[in-house]
Amino acid sequence: MTCIAIKRIYEVPNANDGCRVLVDRLWPRGLRKDQAEIDHWFKGLAPSDALRKWFGHEPEKWDEFRLRYCAELEANTAALVPLRTLLQLEAKVTLLFAAKDEAHNNAVALAAYLQVKPQHY
Repeated sequence: MTCIAIKRIYEVPNANDGCRVLVDRLWPRGLRKDQAEIDHWFKGLAPSDALRKWFGHEPEKWDEFRLRYCAELEANTAALVPLRTLLQLEAKVTLLFAAKDEAHNNAVALAAYLQVKPQHY
């Protein structure tokens, strides 16, 4: 089974990251694309703009955000196909996010979803 890691995109990339996948809809502020060293950018895996704005990275909304985000993923399983393929091919995939809150962000929610739904990869 593939190892899934989570990392802020602003952290220095290293060889232990494996395949680096940005899972945010918007490009991270203040970061040039050549600095990011990403292998893939799967915008379609990010929460909808409406959900992202509703959440606003407010920890008290975290549980409801996760429920709504999982519902969005369930409704758009085609967006998961490229990631599922990587998870079958790569030994390690690092999900990259830009949020300041390292515990309450879409990459954390996505990794948890993938652990609950292992049949997807």
